[in-house]
Amino acid sequence: MQIFKNTNISKKYKNSALAIGNFDGVHKGHQKVFNKTKKFAIKKKVKFGVLTFTPLPVMFFNKKIRNFRIASESQKLNFFKKNKVDFTINIKFNKKFSRISALDFIKKILYYKINPKLLVVSNNFKFGKNRLGDVNLLKKFSKPYGYSLLNIRPSKYSGKIISSTKIRANIKNGNIALANKLLSRTWFIEGKVEKGKQLGRKLGYRTCNIKIKNYVLPKVGIYAVKVSIDNENKKYKAVAYLGSRPTFEGKEIFLEINIFNINKNLYKKKLRVYFIKFLRDDKKFKNSSELVRQMNKDVILAKKSLKAKLIIWVRKILIYQKLHFQWRQIYQVKNLKF
Repeated sequence: MQIFKNTNISKKYKNSALAIGNFDGVHKGHQKVFNKTKKFAIKKKVKFGVLTFTPLPVMFFNKKIRNFRIASESQKLNFFKKNKVDFTINIKFNKKFSRISALDFIKKILYYKINPKLLVVSNNFKFGKNRLGDVNLLKKFSKPYGYSLLNIRPSKYSGKIISSTKIRANIKNGNIALANKLLSRTWFIEGKVEKGKQLGRKLGYRTCNIKIKNYVLPKVGIYAVKVSIDNENKKYKAVAYLGSRPTFEGKEIFLEINIFNINKNLYKKKLRVYFIKFLRDDKKFKNSSELVRQMNKDVILAKKSLKAKLIIWVRKILIYQKLHFQWRQIYQVKNLKF
């Protein structure tokens, strides 16, 4: 995938099918936009591109916003690659760009700089100074500036619109299972292991400490998680604690992970932590002995939760295989070839 940091793109990427948006998290709704764009690009034999922004506009306008991102910038670009995007225009959202009027965005950026054959946006897409541009304005100028417009209605899950806002809310509320369904993947964060106060080791549990940084902050408490180390394919089962260690009068929030069946120094290693299930709320204990007793229970519960998840997947695979076998038998009776 070719990445451009401005709109000065090479000729081979013009006349493309272009999806525009923030695409934080690249959730199910975003994937629908990508699939429609990709389908057109393949049919017309043109490049499939994405126009996106960094930082997210809401973070630019409100400097006090912290713990907001569903996916980091590098993760977002990796998700683009997985969706077979040919090129990305990653525009720096700054004061100068924020002052561009909606009409100038269409004329000076889309038409003169990129000149796409097709624009694909969600139905609620807003752009330009004071967010005055919308789908209707893009439609109005589609013929004069030579592009077709496809506006995608939001995807729904259980009758409700899928959005990055709702996914953030579910993560914050500890409803990780629903957030993962809306993302169509397991939500994860990445970070390097930092040296902590080694409280876990003193309590009998070696832990890896990671700062959450600018990711959306999940509900504090205990989670069943899986962990990969330095981008390895292997995933280790683990239990994670997110909180400020109230039993020890802590202030700063850390993510601490106890990885099962591994006993080596992971200091400065890059971990990818997949959040599978929220287990319990954070709690202040009377003393360390009481805390250790609860930690023992947390480890058992995490292992059970991760094992149950595996059993569910195995059952799904077996059901699929059984149905596929029955389907083949039915059509073989009718002398159809495979």
